[in-house]
Amino acid sequence: MSSCCTPAESNAAVLTAPPLSASHKGQIRTIALIGPPNCGKSTLFNRLTGLRQKVGNYPGVTVEHHSGRMKAIGRSDLTLIDLPGIYSLATFSEDARVAVDVLKGQMPGVAAPDAVLLVLDSTHMNRQLMLAAPILALGLPTLVILNMSDVLESRGGKVDVLAMARELGHPVALISAAKGVGLDRVADFLSQYGNFEVTRPGAVKLPVIQSADSYRKWATQVSSRTQYQQPNAPKWTRRLDHVLLHRVWGPLIFLAVVIAVFQVVFGLGQPLSDGLGNLLTGLGVKVAALLPDGWMRALLRDGLWNGVQSVLVFLPQILLLFAFIGILEDSGYLARAALIADRVMRSIGLNGKAFIPLLSAYACAVPAIMATRTIENKRDRFATILVAPFMTCSARLPVYTLIIAAFVPDRKLLGSFVGLRATVMLSLYVLGFLAALFTARVLKSSLLKASSAPFILELPQYRWPTLQGLGIRLYDRAKLFLRKAGTIILGVTFAVWVLSVLPVHSGQFSELTDSVIGHVGHWIEPVIRPLGFNWKIGIGLLSSIVAREVIVGTLGTLYGVDPETHAMGLQQALRGDMTLGGALALVVFFAFALQCTSTIIMVRRETNSWRWPAIQFTYMTVFAYTAALVTNQIVNLIAR
Repeated sequence: MSSCCTPAESNAAVLTAPPLSASHKGQIRTIALIGPPNCGKSTLFNRLTGLRQKVGNYPGVTVEHHSGRMKAIGRSDLTLIDLPGIYSLATFSEDARVAVDVLKGQMPGVAAPDAVLLVLDSTHMNRQLMLAAPILALGLPTLVILNMSDVLESRGGKVDVLAMARELGHPVALISAAKGVGLDRVADFLSQYGNFEVTRPGAVKLPVIQSADSYRKWATQVSSRTQYQQPNAPKWTRRLDHVLLHRVWGPLIFLAVVIAVFQVVFGLGQPLSDGLGNLLTGLGVKVAALLPDGWMRALLRDGLWNGVQSVLVFLPQILLLFAFIGILEDSGYLARAALIADRVMRSIGLNGKAFIPLLSAYACAVPAIMATRTIENKRDRFATILVAPFMTCSARLPVYTLIIAAFVPDRKLLGSFVGLRATVMLSLYVLGFLAALFTARVLKSSLLKASSAPFILELPQYRWPTLQGLGIRLYDRAKLFLRKAGTIILGVTFAVWVLSVLPVHSGQFSELTDSVIGHVGHWIEPVIRPLGFNWKIGIGLLSSIVAREVIVGTLGTLYGVDPETHAMGLQQALRGDMTLGGALALVVFFAFALQCTSTIIMVRRETNSWRWPAIQFTYMTVFAYTAALVTNQIVNLIAR
């Protein structure tokens, strides 16, 4: 047989494994899926289960185990557990602890696995095999899956799969999860489980000393004995990396990409948002006309519809932003950006691994905080958790877009390439990032001081993003946004409307200023007046503690029930009710404040203490108030 086995030939590697001993015969119920970061494990999970799970082209995307029935291969009786991507079983990081606990049957609420699918990147076997030794040493029936066979073959690589199976004492399959090639090998392993015997530990020459050096030496020897030939990276890949990872050109290119993204988000997204707003307004008018005049029409039109509509109009811009993030992520570029950012991270005392959680915080701080589990050093991890909410998440985008569209003129800078609105938006993102760096520097030089740790990152292959992958990502993001609009935002706007018309006198609703919410707003107004905010903005700030974007719905409801601003659009109403200083102070406040209950709860969960979220909320609120106060005063002084 040829020393290079194709996916079609890899079946032989599975079928020639010896029969299972009596002590290990039995029905499989739970299978653990494990592998190093970026080996295509999550892609395989989606292939086997048919579930839509996010597949990120950078390490650290899977920070918790996910499970699903293997319906895609006709085994709905089996549960597949997707474990975090790890480089070793050394429990220095939270994700490694999750993997070890599940594999040993010590994870509460998770069944102990009966078998293991170990996924390795076939284009980097010399390094990937280092994880195989400790996994195989656990003694669980294991199918070793060499993924990305299409890339291996197209670039001249090869491996003797049968020799690999003999070396490891476990069945081996060569597949391509991305192409869906060779998945029947997994089904064969599961269906023929009772006919296999996996060589037990001791018969396989695994490293006795569990250290990185011993595993590396063993992996190199196995690769050599299986005639493994690593594929050559294309010249264009090396040339592209030479430019994108350049000490000077790399950061400049990254900055140019970011500016272009925001320009498109505003340049294309604003007309789409305006069009959606006109559509929703017309729909609201038609629906309201079908209802009898009275409290029901007022509730649906002035309370619920105005509030939810005010948030929904920003959906196009949010989806555009996530489309670009998805393209950069799936192409492999964001991993290069993480490598560039390592220099900045180290200058403030953080590990380069902090970049991935901080980057994902631009989507949402909750999964970003969970992603810090890839950081081994506890103090580095806590520091990253505490600064992650400074990154501008998607929940801030509706607030930014509303204020910028209302107060910043649509002018061009640098000829016709960059717009003023996009520049202001980018500046807010930069403000949050700088605040995160400053806070991290303070924490790492005081409360959370610790020695530096090495930054290990394996750069993924460049890949063309798929329309299906991007479509699934945008569908999930839209569904999440609409679910929040239909639950949290709807509930808050309903409460705001009720409080804005109570108490009822002689069958008539109260005027807004005389309502319950009006009294609350005027009570807190002296505290926020120096920032340029009136009592309506104050009510919006209180409601946004639940979720940042709720303020837009709250303001839409408040200005909608106000007789003086009822016929105005929200942007026009704000222009008549705020100065430029107050408007800019509001977006600066949101750039720094921790207005998110979900984030607070997640920090409590990850730090196992209310102390850290309390410190975090207080610090960020004081920071936001001070920055907003300074902004309002300076802008008003210049505008005089």
